Amino acid sequence: GRVIRSQRRGAGGIFKSVSTHRKGPAKFRKLDFSERNGYIKGLVKDIIHDPGRGAPLAVVQFRHPNKYRQVTENFIAAEGMYSGQFVYCGKKAELSIGNVLPLGSLPEGTTICNVEEKAGDRGRLARASGLYATIVAHNPDENKTRVKLPSGAKKVVSSSARAMVGIVAGGGRIDKPIMKAGRAYHKYKAKRHEWPRTRGVAMNPVDHPHGGGNHQHIGHASTVSRYA
Repeated sequence: GRVIRSQRRGAGGIFKSVSTHRKGPAKFRKLDFSERNGYIKGLVKDIIHDPGRGAPLAVVQFRHPNKYRQVTENFIAAEGMYSGQFVYCGKKAELSIGNVLPLGSLPEGTTICNVEEKAGDRGRLARASGLYATIVAHNPDENKTRVKLPSGAKKVVSSSARAMVGIVAGGGRIDKPIMKAGRAYHKYKAKRHEWPRTRGVAMNPVDHPHGGGNHQHIGHASTVSRYA
């Protein structure tokens, strides 16, 4: 049969994400001496919309650690951040919304977002709008921290991995119904080519394992793996 939709993913062509108007990757600062040992102050210059992303971005300006210049980073904005706010990044930063600290410096039960999986990877988990992770427990002997992710799964990450305090801004986005097809069209136009989505049952046998037949039916239990 034909290469089906899930196999075309990542193959390029029409199925690339639309990155033209995007504002750039949203990451923490590169992990350096000042964050490992002390803290560094940044100024939130602006809160901007990033096309194709539900959460707003905060443009944060830092002084360059060893040259006379400013360095800007795009952080994922935490709820309650505002332009003109000072945010502090590093081990000695205080616990307040928008600050970036290593997990080991945060008390248990802290609500955090944009958590690193490995120290220095600049933020991987709980990044979509309104999401947050929670610190469950610390294990100082092994330098590990248990984190409860938005999915409910618990993950053990290094205590030197960083996270932002607070929850991601732009929450409640999915509470509003899309209402009409045109809004879905524009939503996914900014994201990637994945709408409208043809049902497999409505296809021909060449196009999909569910295709064909005189009635639209799958023809085998949909709960069973294809390789069972």
